[in-house]
Amino acid sequence: MNVFELNVWKGDWGLPTIDTECLEVLVYAKISGVPLKVKTSNPFRTPNGRLPVLKTNDGTFDTVKNIIEYFRGKNYNTEYELSRKECANVMAYDAMLKEKLYPALQFIWWIDERNVNEVIRPWYCKALPFPLNFYYPGKFERQAHVIFESLYPTEDDISVIENKVYSEAQQCLTLLSTSLGESDYFLSEKPTVLDAVIYSYLAPLLKVPLPNSALQNHLRACTNLVSFISRISERYFGDECREYKAKENAKNVKETENEFPNKRRNQFLAGIFATVVMTTYVVSSGMLEAPVEDNEISSVPTEDVRTDDE
Repeated sequence: MNVFELNVWKGDWGLPTIDTECLEVLVYAKISGVPLKVKTSNPFRTPNGRLPVLKTNDGTFDTVKNIIEYFRGKNYNTEYELSRKECANVMAYDAMLKEKLYPALQFIWWIDERNVNEVIRPWYCKALPFPLNFYYPGKFERQAHVIFESLYPTEDDISVIENKVYSEAQQCLTLLSTSLGESDYFLSEKPTVLDAVIYSYLAPLLKVPLPNSALQNHLRACTNLVSFISRISERYFGDECREYKAKENAKNVKETENEFPNKRRNQFLAGIFATVVMTTYVVSSGMLEAPVEDNEISSVPTEDVRTDDE
C-alpha cells in the first residue's frame, strides 16, 4: 500500500495544522482512511508557494480540489454513499462558508490589529525561519486587504466593514448550529467531506486564543458546534489534543508555583504596610497621648509657696 506524503502548515493549540485548507485535506484523509505521512513545511519549499502539497508517484498536487480528487481516484471516497441531494448540500454549504465565513476569518487573522499584533504575527514569526517570518505575514496581510477592497470597494470605515463581516459570519454559524441540531455529524451518522469542510473553518476559530473574540464567543455559544469540533479532534487528532492539554496543565502548574511565594510575600508586605499606616494614624490623631492624673498636679511641694503676708 502506497503511503502519500502531505506537507502542511505547522499545528498549534491542539490542532494538527492551523491552516484551513490543510485541515480540510487532513480531515478528509482521516475520514477516508488515506495512508498519509504528514510533514510540516512552509510555502517557500513548495513548487507554487502554497500549502498543502501532496507528493505521490503520480505527481505533486497543491490545491485542495486536486488533492481530494486524487484521493477519490484512488478509491478513498466518503461520498459514494451520499444521495444526489446530499451531494448538492455539500456544494451549497461549501459555497456559503466561502462567502460568509471565510471573509470573517481573514478579517480576524489579518485585519484586526490587536489579533494580528498579539497572536497571529508572533505565531508566524516563531513558526517560520528568518527572513520568511517577515515576508509571509506581510504577504498574507496584503492579500486580506485586497479581499476586503474587492468586497467593499466604496467603504473606507473599517468598523463598518467589521460589523458587516461579523454579522454575516454569525448568521452562518447560527445556521450551521441549527442544521446540525443534536446529530453528531451533518449528513449521516458517519463523518463525510462536508464535516471535513466545516471543521476546517470552525476549529481554528474556536481554538486560537484571540484577544478580540466576538465571533469566537458566538461560536462558543453554539454548544453543539463546539461538541462537533471536539468530537472530530478527539477522534482523529487525539495525540495533538492530549499533548496540548498536557502542556497547558504543566504551564498552569508552573504559574501557580511561581505565584505562590510571590503571593505570600505580597501578603506579608501588605500586612506590614497596613500596620505602619494604622500606627501612624493612631499616633498622629492623639489617640495614644498619656492621660494626666490629678495626683500628679497635687504632688508639687506646698512649702515652697509664699504669700505676701509672710
